[in-house]
Amino acid sequence: MDHRPSLSEPPKSPPSPPLPPLPTDPGFWRSPVRGVRFTAVLGLVLLVGLTLVFVTGLLSYAAYNPDLAAVNDKTPDRGWLGFYLFDWPTDPYWLYRLTQGFHVTVGIALIPVVLAKLWSVIPRFFALPPVRSLAHALERVSLLLLVGGVLFELITGVLNIQLEYLFPGSFYPLHFYGAWVFFAGFVAHAALKLPKALAAIRGGELRSARPGGPADDDLASPRPAAPTVSRRGAFAVVGAGSLFMLLTTAGRSFDGPLRRTALLAPHGWEDPGSGPNGFQINKTAASVGVTAAETTDRWRLTLGGPAGEITLSRAQLLAMSQHTSELPIACVEGWATSNQSWRGVRLRDLAVLAGCPADSPPGVFVESLQRRGSFRTGALRDNQVRDGRSLLALQVNGADLSLDHGFPARIIVPAAPGVLNTKWVTALTFGAV
Repeated sequence: MDHRPSLSEPPKSPPSPPLPPLPTDPGFWRSPVRGVRFTAVLGLVLLVGLTLVFVTGLLSYAAYNPDLAAVNDKTPDRGWLGFYLFDWPTDPYWLYRLTQGFHVTVGIALIPVVLAKLWSVIPRFFALPPVRSLAHALERVSLLLLVGGVLFELITGVLNIQLEYLFPGSFYPLHFYGAWVFFAGFVAHAALKLPKALAAIRGGELRSARPGGPADDDLASPRPAAPTVSRRGAFAVVGAGSLFMLLTTAGRSFDGPLRRTALLAPHGWEDPGSGPNGFQINKTAASVGVTAAETTDRWRLTLGGPAGEITLSRAQLLAMSQHTSELPIACVEGWATSNQSWRGVRLRDLAVLAGCPADSPPGVFVESLQRRGSFRTGALRDNQVRDGRSLLALQVNGADLSLDHGFPARIIVPAAPGVLNTKWVTALTFGAV
């Protein structure tokens, strides 16, 4: 029998190649590094680190004394989110330098850990069905708040540190409300996942959430590719990334050679010059519209209080009893100077001159020559006025203030954020807050 194909029959086409797997297919994610234990270790690092960042962020907000006066409050609609606010102290004098330095430096150092954690759980974002139960729906919502919140906080925080204000609106309310959105998701997610993470690290039994997947591990690939790096190696890469971020950021909290290591910080490589005024500057006189002409002999300080309005020249202020305070400058961007030797008139002495009681001076409303930018005015609490280290500084490190450091007079208060150490002071009104 002739089995040759008929000339009239069309040739059979070769079989079609199989379609590549989709991200919803567990086999799409083939890295052998992924697994619940890898994710659990990263999660516990973030549990500690992000909690520290959140708490120090709240402390930074409290340091502005937002419930003291409207000029200090950048989130007037916070409502019950301000439940924890307290009167910011003046001791220890390095408090804000410590808390805000930790807030920014630890936050930046955690960026590689956050990215590694998101990479490790990315298969779950594509898992089907997207919602399997009410509990699973709650977990997905918490994940949305957590991931969206942490990315938003990191992006706005880094932009603020870099002095790039690209976001729509003021940094202060955006970062504040974003932090609470993140924290809501963070707490919910931690409550749902912490028992499983601890069990994974201890090597306990975990029930697989993926039918046919590897026992005890719903993140490990069912068809892992050949390894290019071990899990220990992956941890080392993440740790090296965090160490790099730390070393290129932390130096901006110090003066001298260490500041040169702050490669990623705008207040790192800038050379503030030498001499008594040779330390870091946040905003220059030119950037806020202050000219040298208005700080010459015609400048006057206006004091307000129960005694009425008093006008003082710089020469009259220099003729008053002078006091010295060794204090740093620390700013919300996370940078700081070491202690500088400030000399001037104590705020509590000026309060007495304005007619306030010597033993219980009130808070003070401070006005600056500054024409643009935030915190042209600010308010200080009574405990800040009462502290003997709080000065209307006229000199620093044995020399007159430079124009960029606030000449002819500036505020210096222990433990206060840099923006409340108002420069180019033109008026002090005691009892107005």
